[in-house]
Amino acid sequence: MPETTPIHHETLPNGMTVLVQSMPWQRTAAFSLSIRGGVQAESDRMGGLSGLVCEIVQRGAGSQSSRDLVAIQDNLGMDRNSGVSTAMVSFTSAMPAASLQPAIELYADIVRRPHLPADQLDDARMMSIQELRAMEDEPTHRVMRRLRELHYGDHLGRSIFGTLAGLEAITQDDVRQYYTDHYHAGGAILAVAGNVNIDEVMKWSKEAFADWKTGTTQPLPSPTGRATYEHMTSPSSQTHIGFAFDNIPYGHVDYFKMRAGIGILSDGMSSRLFDRVREQRGLCYTVSCSCHSLKHCGGVFGYAGTTPERAQETLDVTLREIEHLVDDLESGELERWKVRIQSGLIMEQESSASRAASLASDWYQIEKVMTTEEIEDVIESLTLDDVRGYWCDHPPGDYRIVTLGPDPLSV
Repeated sequence: MPETTPIHHETLPNGMTVLVQSMPWQRTAAFSLSIRGGVQAESDRMGGLSGLVCEIVQRGAGSQSSRDLVAIQDNLGMDRNSGVSTAMVSFTSAMPAASLQPAIELYADIVRRPHLPADQLDDARMMSIQELRAMEDEPTHRVMRRLRELHYGDHLGRSIFGTLAGLEAITQDDVRQYYTDHYHAGGAILAVAGNVNIDEVMKWSKEAFADWKTGTTQPLPSPTGRATYEHMTSPSSQTHIGFAFDNIPYGHVDYFKMRAGIGILSDGMSSRLFDRVREQRGLCYTVSCSCHSLKHCGGVFGYAGTTPERAQETLDVTLREIEHLVDDLESGELERWKVRIQSGLIMEQESSASRAASLASDWYQIEKVMTTEEIEDVIESLTLDDVRGYWCDHPPGDYRIVTLGPDPLSV
Protein backbone atom coordinates (compact mmCIF):
# COMPACT_ATOMS: atom_id res chain seq x y z
CA MET A 1 0.00 0.00 0.00
CA PRO A 2 1.37 3.49 -0.80
CA GLU A 3 2.37 5.50 2.21
CA THR A 4 -0.57 7.55 3.40
CA THR A 5 -0.10 11.29 2.99
CA PRO A 6 -1.32 13.93 5.47
CA ILE A 7 -4.92 15.08 5.33
CA HIS A 8 -5.50 18.83 5.36
CA HIS A 9 -8.76 20.14 6.74
CA GLU A 10 -9.96 23.69 7.11
CA THR A 11 -13.37 25.06 8.01
CA LEU A 12 -14.12 28.33 6.25
CA PRO A 13 -15.78 31.22 8.14
CA ASN A 14 -19.09 30.45 6.41
CA GLY A 15 -19.16 26.93 7.90
CA MET A 16 -17.98 24.90 4.91
CA THR A 17 -15.25 22.32 5.62
CA VAL A 18 -12.63 21.58 2.96
CA LEU A 19 -10.68 18.30 3.20
CA VAL A 20 -7.75 17.53 0.93
CA GLN A 21 -5.49 14.51 0.66
CA SER A 22 -2.74 14.34 -1.93
CA MET A 23 -2.21 10.95 -3.59
CA PRO A 24 0.78 11.66 -5.88
CA TRP A 25 0.88 8.10 -7.24
CA GLN A 26 -2.49 8.72 -8.90
CA ARG A 27 -3.15 10.26 -12.32
CA THR A 28 -6.66 11.29 -11.32
CA ALA A 29 -8.37 13.61 -8.87
CA ALA A 30 -11.83 13.38 -7.35
CA PHE A 31 -14.13 15.45 -5.22
CA SER A 32 -17.21 14.91 -3.11
CA LEU A 33 -19.35 17.98 -2.45
CA SER A 34 -21.99 17.42 0.25
CA ILE A 35 -24.66 19.88 1.36
CA ARG A 36 -27.19 19.55 4.18
CA GLY A 37 -30.16 19.21 1.87
CA GLY A 38 -31.04 15.56 2.30
CA VAL A 39 -34.31 13.71 2.70
CA GLN A 40 -34.78 14.52 6.38
CA ALA A 41 -35.19 18.21 5.48
CA GLU A 42 -38.32 17.49 3.42
CA SER A 43 -41.76 18.14 4.84
CA ASP A 44 -44.01 15.12 5.34
CA ARG A 45 -46.17 16.06 2.34
CA MET A 46 -43.24 16.63 -0.03
CA GLY A 47 -41.58 13.23 -0.24
CA GLY A 48 -39.11 13.33 -3.12
CA LEU A 49 -38.46 17.08 -3.07
CA SER A 50 -34.78 16.79 -2.14
CA GLY A 51 -34.08 14.44 -5.04
CA LEU A 52 -36.03 16.59 -7.46
CA VAL A 53 -34.07 19.72 -6.47
CA CYS A 54 -30.81 17.76 -6.81
CA GLU A 55 -31.80 16.99 -10.40
CA ILE A 56 -32.99 20.47 -11.32
CA VAL A 57 -29.95 22.37 -10.01
CA GLN A 58 -27.93 20.55 -12.67
CA ARG A 59 -30.15 21.78 -15.52
CA GLY A 60 -28.30 24.99 -16.23
CA ALA A 61 -26.19 27.18 -13.94
CA GLY A 62 -24.19 30.38 -14.14
CA SER A 63 -23.68 31.26 -17.78
CA GLN A 64 -24.19 27.67 -18.96
CA SER A 65 -27.34 25.96 -20.20
CA SER A 66 -28.17 22.40 -19.24
CA ARG A 67 -26.67 21.14 -22.50
CA ASP A 68 -23.57 23.30 -21.98
CA LEU A 69 -22.99 21.76 -18.54
CA VAL A 70 -23.09 18.24 -19.95
CA ALA A 71 -20.68 19.14 -22.76
CA ILE A 72 -18.21 20.80 -20.37
CA GLN A 73 -18.28 17.83 -18.01
CA ASP A 74 -17.65 15.43 -20.87
CA ASN A 75 -14.82 17.59 -22.22
CA LEU A 76 -13.20 17.59 -18.79
CA GLY A 77 -13.40 13.79 -18.63
CA MET A 78 -15.58 13.86 -15.54
CA ASP A 79 -17.16 10.63 -14.31
CA ARG A 80 -19.86 12.19 -12.16
CA ASN A 81 -22.76 11.24 -9.97
CA SER A 82 -25.25 12.88 -7.66
CA GLY A 83 -27.93 11.88 -5.19
CA VAL A 84 -29.52 12.37 -1.82
CA SER A 85 -29.23 10.51 1.46
CA THR A 86 -30.93 11.00 4.80
CA ALA A 87 -28.87 14.06 5.74
CA MET A 88 -27.05 15.16 2.60
CA VAL A 89 -27.31 15.93 -1.08
CA SER A 90 -24.02 15.01 -2.71
CA PHE A 91 -22.26 15.66 -6.01
CA THR A 92 -19.24 13.51 -6.78
CA SER A 93 -16.84 13.26 -9.68
CA ALA A 94 -13.53 11.70 -10.70
CA MET A 95 -11.46 13.10 -13.56
CA PRO A 96 -7.93 13.59 -14.89
CA ALA A 97 -6.05 15.63 -12.30
CA ALA A 98 -5.63 18.57 -14.71
CA SER A 99 -9.42 19.00 -14.85
CA LEU A 100 -9.93 19.57 -11.13
CA GLN A 101 -9.84 23.38 -11.04
CA PRO A 102 -12.45 23.96 -13.77
CA ALA A 103 -14.54 21.14 -12.29
CA ILE A 104 -14.64 22.85 -8.89
CA GLU A 105 -15.57 26.13 -10.56
CA LEU A 106 -18.32 24.40 -12.54
CA TYR A 107 -19.89 22.81 -9.47
CA ALA A 108 -19.69 26.06 -7.57
CA ASP A 109 -21.99 27.43 -10.30
CA ILE A 110 -24.28 24.39 -10.06
CA VAL A 111 -24.89 24.62 -6.30
CA ARG A 112 -24.64 28.41 -5.97
CA ARG A 113 -26.10 29.79 -9.20
CA PRO A 114 -28.53 27.24 -10.69
CA HIS A 115 -31.17 28.38 -13.15
CA LEU A 116 -33.88 26.11 -11.66
CA PRO A 117 -35.77 26.25 -14.98
CA ALA A 118 -39.54 26.12 -14.47
CA ASP A 119 -40.07 24.68 -17.94
CA GLN A 120 -38.13 21.54 -16.97
CA LEU A 121 -39.93 20.83 -13.70
CA ASP A 122 -42.46 18.44 -15.27
CA ASP A 123 -39.73 16.54 -17.11
CA ALA A 124 -37.68 16.16 -13.92
CA ARG A 125 -40.81 15.15 -12.02
CA MET A 126 -41.59 12.44 -14.57
CA MET A 127 -38.07 11.06 -14.30
CA SER A 128 -38.44 10.86 -10.51
CA ILE A 129 -41.84 9.16 -10.78
CA GLN A 130 -40.48 6.61 -13.25
CA GLU A 131 -37.58 5.86 -10.92
CA LEU A 132 -39.97 5.49 -7.97
CA ARG A 133 -42.22 3.10 -9.91
CA ALA A 134 -39.25 1.05 -11.06
CA MET A 135 -38.17 0.62 -7.45
CA GLU A 136 -41.69 -0.29 -6.33
CA ASP A 137 -41.74 -3.03 -8.97
CA GLU A 138 -38.65 -4.58 -7.38
CA PRO A 139 -39.69 -6.84 -4.46
CA THR A 140 -36.35 -6.66 -2.69
CA HIS A 141 -36.46 -2.88 -2.73
CA ARG A 142 -40.02 -2.82 -1.39
CA VAL A 143 -39.06 -5.06 1.51
CA MET A 144 -35.90 -3.18 2.42
CA ARG A 145 -37.54 0.23 2.06
CA ARG A 146 -40.32 -0.73 4.44
CA LEU A 147 -37.78 -2.31 6.78
CA ARG A 148 -35.88 0.96 6.97
CA GLU A 149 -39.10 2.83 7.81
CA LEU A 150 -39.89 0.37 10.59
CA HIS A 151 -36.35 0.50 11.94
CA TYR A 152 -35.80 4.27 12.05
CA GLY A 153 -39.39 5.52 12.04
CA ASP A 154 -41.53 7.21 9.40
CA HIS A 155 -39.50 10.44 9.29
CA LEU A 156 -35.90 9.33 9.77
CA GLY A 157 -36.46 6.19 7.72
CA ARG A 158 -38.19 7.79 4.74
CA SER A 159 -37.20 6.72 1.24
CA ILE A 160 -34.86 8.75 -0.94
CA PHE A 161 -37.26 8.13 -3.84
CA GLY A 162 -40.11 9.98 -2.17
CA THR A 163 -43.79 9.21 -2.72
CA LEU A 164 -46.06 9.54 -5.71
CA ALA A 165 -48.32 12.00 -3.91
CA GLY A 166 -45.35 14.06 -2.78
CA LEU A 167 -43.77 14.24 -6.23
CA GLU A 168 -47.05 15.17 -7.89
CA ALA A 169 -47.66 17.98 -5.38
CA ILE A 170 -44.33 19.78 -5.86
CA THR A 171 -44.51 23.22 -7.45
CA GLN A 172 -41.83 25.54 -8.79
CA ASP A 173 -42.19 27.64 -5.63
CA ASP A 174 -41.46 24.54 -3.54
CA VAL A 175 -38.30 23.89 -5.56
CA ARG A 176 -37.05 27.46 -5.16
CA GLN A 177 -37.86 27.56 -1.44
CA TYR A 178 -36.12 24.25 -0.75
CA TYR A 179 -33.07 25.41 -2.67
CA THR A 180 -33.01 28.74 -0.80
CA ASP A 181 -33.38 27.09 2.60
CA HIS A 182 -30.92 24.21 2.26
CA TYR A 183 -28.28 24.95 -0.36
CA HIS A 184 -25.72 26.93 1.61
CA ALA A 185 -22.26 26.58 3.12
CA GLY A 186 -23.39 25.81 6.65
CA GLY A 187 -22.31 22.24 7.40
CA ALA A 188 -21.24 21.65 3.79
CA ILE A 189 -18.22 19.46 3.02
CA LEU A 190 -15.88 19.55 0.03
CA ALA A 191 -13.51 16.57 0.05
CA VAL A 192 -10.76 16.29 -2.58
CA ALA A 193 -8.30 13.45 -3.12
CA GLY A 194 -5.86 12.49 -5.85
CA ASN A 195 -2.80 13.84 -7.61
CA VAL A 196 -3.28 17.36 -6.32
CA ASN A 197 -1.37 20.13 -4.60
CA ILE A 198 -3.04 20.95 -1.29
CA ASP A 199 -2.26 24.68 -1.40
CA GLU A 200 -3.68 24.96 -4.93
CA VAL A 201 -6.85 23.08 -4.00
CA MET A 202 -7.40 25.31 -0.97
CA LYS A 203 -6.92 28.40 -3.15
CA TRP A 204 -9.42 27.17 -5.75
CA SER A 205 -11.90 26.13 -3.04
CA LYS A 206 -11.81 29.50 -1.31
CA GLU A 207 -12.20 31.34 -4.60
CA ALA A 208 -15.24 29.20 -5.41
CA PHE A 209 -16.95 28.96 -2.02
CA ALA A 210 -15.57 31.35 0.61
CA ASP A 211 -18.20 34.02 -0.12
CA TRP A 212 -21.11 31.56 -0.31
CA LYS A 213 -23.90 32.36 2.10
CA THR A 214 -24.01 30.43 5.35
CA GLY A 215 -27.06 28.92 7.03
CA THR A 216 -28.23 26.83 9.94
CA THR A 217 -28.47 23.05 9.96
CA GLN A 218 -31.01 20.95 11.77
CA PRO A 219 -29.98 17.84 13.71
CA LEU A 220 -31.42 14.54 12.62
CA PRO A 221 -34.57 13.52 14.50
CA SER A 222 -34.39 10.66 16.94
CA PRO A 223 -35.25 7.19 15.65
CA THR A 224 -38.74 6.03 16.51
CA GLY A 225 -38.64 2.44 15.26
CA ARG A 226 -39.84 -0.53 17.22
CA ALA A 227 -39.77 -4.31 17.10
CA THR A 228 -42.51 -5.56 14.79
CA TYR A 229 -43.36 -7.90 11.93
CA GLU A 230 -45.12 -7.03 8.67
CA HIS A 231 -46.02 -9.25 5.76
CA MET A 232 -46.80 -8.12 2.20
CA THR A 233 -48.94 -10.71 0.45
CA SER A 234 -47.84 -11.41 -3.11
CA PRO A 235 -48.58 -14.38 -5.40
CA SER A 236 -44.88 -14.92 -5.95
CA SER A 237 -42.80 -18.03 -6.41
CA GLN A 238 -40.29 -16.46 -4.03
CA THR A 239 -40.36 -15.16 -0.47
CA HIS A 240 -38.29 -12.11 0.35
CA ILE A 241 -37.20 -11.67 3.96
CA GLY A 242 -35.80 -8.49 5.48
CA PHE A 243 -34.71 -8.13 9.08
CA ALA A 244 -33.05 -5.44 11.16
CA PHE A 245 -32.00 -4.75 14.73
CA ASP A 246 -30.52 -1.80 16.60
CA ASN A 247 -26.80 -1.23 16.63
CA ILE A 248 -24.20 1.44 17.30
CA PRO A 249 -23.16 4.06 14.72
CA TYR A 250 -19.77 4.50 13.10
CA GLY A 251 -17.52 6.43 15.46
CA HIS A 252 -18.66 4.61 18.59
CA VAL A 253 -15.71 3.34 20.62
CA ASP A 254 -16.88 -0.27 20.13
CA TYR A 255 -17.84 0.06 16.47
CA PHE A 256 -15.12 -2.17 15.04
CA LYS A 257 -15.74 -4.87 17.65
CA MET A 258 -19.32 -4.98 16.45
CA ARG A 259 -18.28 -4.67 12.81
CA ALA A 260 -15.98 -7.67 13.11
CA GLY A 261 -18.89 -9.79 14.28
CA ILE A 262 -20.99 -8.72 11.31
CA GLY A 263 -18.02 -9.44 9.06
CA ILE A 264 -17.70 -12.97 10.37
CA LEU A 265 -21.39 -13.42 9.75
CA SER A 266 -21.64 -11.93 6.29
CA ASP A 267 -18.46 -10.64 4.61
CA GLY A 268 -17.62 -12.89 1.68
CA MET A 269 -18.39 -16.39 0.53
CA SER A 270 -16.64 -17.94 3.54
CA SER A 271 -18.87 -16.05 5.99
CA ARG A 272 -21.25 -17.93 8.24
CA LEU A 273 -24.55 -16.91 6.69
CA PHE A 274 -23.43 -17.69 3.17
CA ASP A 275 -21.83 -21.00 4.16
CA ARG A 276 -24.22 -22.32 6.79
CA VAL A 277 -27.57 -21.05 5.48
CA ARG A 278 -27.03 -21.06 1.72
CA GLU A 279 -24.31 -23.60 0.97
CA GLN A 280 -24.62 -26.30 3.63
CA ARG A 281 -28.41 -26.26 4.01
CA GLY A 282 -29.40 -24.98 0.57
CA LEU A 283 -32.17 -22.90 2.11
CA CYS A 284 -31.93 -19.79 -0.05
CA TYR A 285 -30.31 -18.29 -3.11
CA THR A 286 -28.96 -15.27 -1.25
CA VAL A 287 -28.52 -14.19 2.36
CA SER A 288 -26.54 -11.34 3.89
CA CYS A 289 -26.48 -8.65 6.54
CA SER A 290 -24.57 -5.39 6.86
CA CYS A 291 -24.13 -2.37 9.09
CA HIS A 292 -25.89 0.91 8.44
CA SER A 293 -24.94 4.08 10.25
CA LEU A 294 -26.47 7.49 10.60
CA LYS A 295 -24.72 10.20 12.59
CA HIS A 296 -26.42 9.37 15.88
CA CYS A 297 -27.80 5.86 15.49
CA GLY A 298 -27.43 2.74 13.43
CA GLY A 299 -28.63 -0.73 12.68
CA VAL A 300 -27.86 -4.05 11.12
CA PHE A 301 -29.97 -4.79 8.04
CA GLY A 302 -30.25 -8.23 6.52
CA TYR A 303 -31.96 -9.90 3.58
CA ALA A 304 -32.65 -13.43 2.41
CA GLY A 305 -34.36 -14.60 -0.78
CA THR A 306 -35.82 -18.07 -0.87
CA THR A 307 -38.83 -20.20 -1.85
CA PRO A 308 -42.10 -20.11 0.12
CA GLU A 309 -41.53 -23.71 1.23
CA ARG A 310 -38.17 -22.90 2.77
CA ALA A 311 -38.88 -19.38 3.99
CA GLN A 312 -39.71 -20.22 7.60
CA GLU A 313 -36.61 -22.35 8.07
CA THR A 314 -34.47 -19.72 6.34
CA LEU A 315 -35.64 -17.05 8.77
CA ASP A 316 -35.24 -19.31 11.81
CA VAL A 317 -31.76 -20.53 10.89
CA THR A 318 -30.53 -17.07 9.90
CA LEU A 319 -31.59 -15.45 13.17
CA ARG A 320 -30.20 -18.41 15.10
CA GLU A 321 -26.79 -17.96 13.46
CA ILE A 322 -26.81 -14.27 14.38
CA GLU A 323 -27.87 -14.86 17.98
CA HIS A 324 -25.36 -17.68 18.51
CA LEU A 325 -22.41 -16.00 16.82
CA VAL A 326 -20.16 -16.23 19.90
CA ASP A 327 -20.83 -19.89 20.64
CA ASP A 328 -18.06 -21.17 18.38
CA LEU A 329 -15.93 -18.24 17.24
CA GLU A 330 -12.66 -19.29 15.64
CA SER A 331 -9.50 -17.24 15.17
CA GLY A 332 -9.41 -18.12 11.47
CA GLU A 333 -12.75 -16.36 10.93
CA LEU A 334 -11.48 -13.15 12.47
CA GLU A 335 -8.23 -13.30 10.52
CA ARG A 336 -10.07 -13.77 7.23
CA TRP A 337 -12.19 -10.73 8.00
CA LYS A 338 -9.09 -8.66 8.82
CA VAL A 339 -7.56 -9.60 5.46
CA ARG A 340 -10.76 -8.50 3.66
CA ILE A 341 -10.71 -5.12 5.43
CA GLN A 342 -7.03 -4.62 4.62
CA SER A 343 -7.74 -5.48 0.99
CA GLY A 344 -10.46 -2.85 0.95
CA LEU A 345 -8.08 -0.24 2.36
CA ILE A 346 -5.54 -1.06 -0.33
CA MET A 347 -8.18 -0.73 -3.03
CA GLU A 348 -9.24 2.64 -1.59
CA GLN A 349 -5.68 3.91 -1.98
CA GLU A 350 -5.93 2.97 -5.65
CA SER A 351 -9.05 5.10 -6.16
CA SER A 352 -9.17 8.85 -5.68
CA ALA A 353 -12.98 8.73 -5.84
CA SER A 354 -13.22 6.20 -3.02
CA ARG A 355 -10.85 8.20 -0.87
CA ALA A 356 -12.71 11.47 -1.43
CA ALA A 357 -15.97 9.77 -0.47
CA SER A 358 -14.39 8.36 2.70
CA LEU A 359 -13.02 11.76 3.69
CA ALA A 360 -16.47 13.33 3.38
CA SER A 361 -18.22 10.46 5.17
CA ASP A 362 -15.76 10.43 8.08
CA TRP A 363 -16.02 14.17 8.57
CA TYR A 364 -19.80 14.14 8.60
CA GLN A 365 -20.08 11.12 10.88
CA ILE A 366 -17.33 11.81 13.44
CA GLU A 367 -15.96 15.27 12.55
CA LYS A 368 -12.48 13.88 11.91
CA VAL A 369 -10.88 11.65 9.31
CA MET A 370 -9.42 8.26 10.18
CA THR A 371 -6.25 7.52 8.26
CA THR A 372 -5.71 4.10 6.78
CA GLU A 373 -2.99 3.49 9.38
CA GLU A 374 -5.39 4.27 12.21
CA ILE A 375 -8.00 1.89 10.81
CA GLU A 376 -5.38 -0.81 10.27
CA ASP A 377 -4.15 -0.45 13.85
CA VAL A 378 -7.66 -0.76 15.25
CA ILE A 379 -8.42 -3.79 13.09
CA GLU A 380 -5.15 -5.54 13.87
CA SER A 381 -5.63 -5.05 17.62
CA LEU A 382 -9.00 -6.81 17.69
CA THR A 383 -9.17 -10.18 19.40
CA LEU A 384 -11.82 -12.87 19.63
CA ASP A 385 -12.40 -11.78 23.23
CA ASP A 386 -13.18 -8.25 21.99
CA VAL A 387 -15.77 -9.56 19.55
CA ARG A 388 -17.20 -12.03 22.05
CA GLY A 389 -17.38 -9.41 24.79
CA TYR A 390 -19.27 -6.91 22.66
CA TRP A 391 -21.82 -9.42 21.37
CA CYS A 392 -22.42 -10.89 24.84
CA ASP A 393 -23.01 -7.40 26.25
CA HIS A 394 -25.20 -6.34 23.30
CA PRO A 395 -27.12 -9.41 22.12
CA PRO A 396 -29.24 -8.90 18.98
CA GLY A 397 -32.96 -8.58 19.59
CA ASP A 398 -36.07 -6.47 19.09
CA TYR A 399 -36.13 -7.41 15.42
CA ARG A 400 -37.95 -5.52 12.72
CA ILE A 401 -38.96 -8.13 10.14
CA VAL A 402 -40.65 -7.66 6.77
CA THR A 403 -41.58 -10.47 4.39
CA LEU A 404 -43.08 -10.47 0.91
CA GLY A 405 -44.53 -13.63 -0.56
CA PRO A 406 -47.63 -15.82 -0.65
CA ASP A 407 -47.77 -16.62 3.07
CA PRO A 408 -46.74 -14.88 6.30
CA LEU A 409 -44.13 -16.47 8.54
CA SER A 410 -44.15 -17.22 12.25
CA VAL A 411 -42.07 -14.70 14.17
